[in-house]
Amino acid sequence: MSKKPLIAAAATAMLFAGTRAGLAQEKLRLAWAGFSPTNSPIWVIEEKKLLQKQGVTPEIIAINASPTVLQALMADEIDAASISVTTLVSSRLQGADTVMILGVVPTFVDHIVSLASITKVEQLKGKTAGVNRLGSTSDLGLRLALKKLGIDPDKDVKIIPTGGTAERLAALSKGLTQFTIIPEPFLTQAEKLGLRNFYNISDLKIPFWWNGILTRESIIKSRRPLMLKLARAVVEAIHIIKTDKEYAKALFSKHLGVTDPEGLERAYKDYSNVFPEVPYPNPDGVKTMLDDLAPKNPKAAAADPKTFVDLSLIRELDSSGFIKQLYRR
Repeated sequence: MSKKPLIAAAATAMLFAGTRAGLAQEKLRLAWAGFSPTNSPIWVIEEKKLLQKQGVTPEIIAINASPTVLQALMADEIDAASISVTTLVSSRLQGADTVMILGVVPTFVDHIVSLASITKVEQLKGKTAGVNRLGSTSDLGLRLALKKLGIDPDKDVKIIPTGGTAERLAALSKGLTQFTIIPEPFLTQAEKLGLRNFYNISDLKIPFWWNGILTRESIIKSRRPLMLKLARAVVEAIHIIKTDKEYAKALFSKHLGVTDPEGLERAYKDYSNVFPEVPYPNPDGVKTMLDDLAPKNPKAAAADPKTFVDLSLIRELDSSGFIKQLYRR
């Protein structure tokens, strides 16, 4: 199987070609970034062949870095991606025609985890925190949470890049950092290492698209029926996760390499509660990031969050009665 140039450049990219039984009328190239339950609807689409049953042959591609996903999208190497609003906003402010068509995770599903000795918010001052990379979703989530808690992330603490979830946890365990941001099921592992579940960021209810389905306006215009089939598959995948607990936990375990029953149970609770039955990409989830960028970025200050989302596909799917039929309403 030949690989596209940018995708081949991503050393950790993994290509999963959909089953090509029969003569599928269409092909869809769908990428996702980050080994997190936020991407679990894409895993369901692959395992349950939700696109194949609509006559679509998918290529589902895992890439470890959001910037690489964006490059592939802009180079017409993929048609859509499961990715966070940070990529959407940064690309569109630079003139790209990227747009979010589905909102999958409407807030931060993460926890601030600290050394056991830290018990009060004021004790975070002067400490060092680890995030994936500066400018990443984990970085933004931590900064926004700290502001809500009365901590200035630029003056009161030091934030450094320490890598993915496992690396952030390792840095905290070794004392290289004093707090970090991680999701379940890794939070359970952290607690068993003697670290503190300091704060559940989802309790702050910050509107933010931690994950959504991103494509380009030009693709919607030229391949709208295909994008509608993708929307249908994502909605069906979310329904499966929300209604089949044991399957969802097994899915998390398979893709995250986690076997701890308690961690998987807590992860399921976190994500099944936050996945929306009808994933409208509300502009408020974009506005949060634009507001954060506005003081230093005139383009962000002038941007209209409504232009970053396209509600037409999910609105059409919702109006069709498909979602009501799924949930038997």
